Amino acid sequence: MFALYLLFFKKKRTLPNSLLALILMLMAFRIGKSVLLYFGNDLEPAFIFAGLAFLLGIGPMLRWYVNGMTSSGFTLPKFYALELIPFALVFLASFFVNKAWFETNNKEVIIIFGSVLIFIYLHFAFYIFISSRGYKKMIKNHPKELRTKSQKAIFSWLGMLLIGLVIIWISYVLNIVEDAVPYIVGPIMYSMVVYFLSYKAFRLKVTDMDGNAFKRNNDLDLFHLLTRHLVDNKLYLESDISLSSLSKLVNVSTQKTSEVINQHARQNFNDFVNFYRIQEAKKLLGDKDNENFTISSIAFDSGFSSLSSFNSAFKKFEGLTPSAFRKTHSA
Repeated sequence: MFALYLLFFKKKRTLPNSLLALILMLMAFRIGKSVLLYFGNDLEPAFIFAGLAFLLGIGPMLRWYVNGMTSSGFTLPKFYALELIPFALVFLASFFVNKAWFETNNKEVIIIFGSVLIFIYLHFAFYIFISSRGYKKMIKNHPKELRTKSQKAIFSWLGMLLIGLVIIWISYVLNIVEDAVPYIVGPIMYSMVVYFLSYKAFRLKVTDMDGNAFKRNNDLDLFHLLTRHLVDNKLYLESDISLSSLSKLVNVSTQKTSEVINQHARQNFNDFVNFYRIQEAKKLLGDKDNENFTISSIAFDSGFSSLSSFNSAFKKFEGLTPSAFRKTHSA
């Protein structure tokens, strides 16, 4: 249902969303094969091989999806169809596997089936590995302290997606290695992971994001400029400083200023300004020369227009009241 929503009902139809939808659909068919095999009787071998083939499709699509979520203007590789050849071959071959051939104890049949099974799981592991490597490279290139909200959400989502697929891979491998775990554990684990990932995708709103979150632009430079104006000129000490007045200083719209502050400071404008005011207040409260100054006077000297707003902001950032901070510092 989530896949169908992304393909046909989602307003923002992007390549990464389409790839995610296809991955989810292949996972659903893969789970369906396992459920039918466990609970059904005399399941046709064609369904078994077709279900296994879906893993060969998930791997390449996973790599493309990770690239699409971390690269601006991503398009499918020029020869992307070549990566789907293993999936196409095994899927088409599944229609020629008859019951008599599949159930025979012929040594050659066992070797062929075992070889195909091993190849499928190694193929899936390979794509999880190269997808993880690309993911880690992007993390390294984007330090945590410089990430925007969108970048942070994408990294969190992709990390969970890759971990989920590793869990799925391990559960199925353990199943085929001397039945280390019951067969039904595989589809159960598969289902739990897919449901969890679908929930997190909605929660993090990753279907509204794509690689454009990593597009090089001047937003970071603008953020540094805003910060310099606010801090170097100590504009935060002015009680009437506003989003509008700060925007005029850098000649951009208030909407753009708000967007840049939200993305790079991960705070709204008021919290962004109040953070520096609180740092100033802490210096004043900790200075012994200011012991005779009232809390109110320090609040006004720090840029706050009222004592109540100062107390609320101080407790929000420091976890205690200005009076308590002064007592603790004095002690």
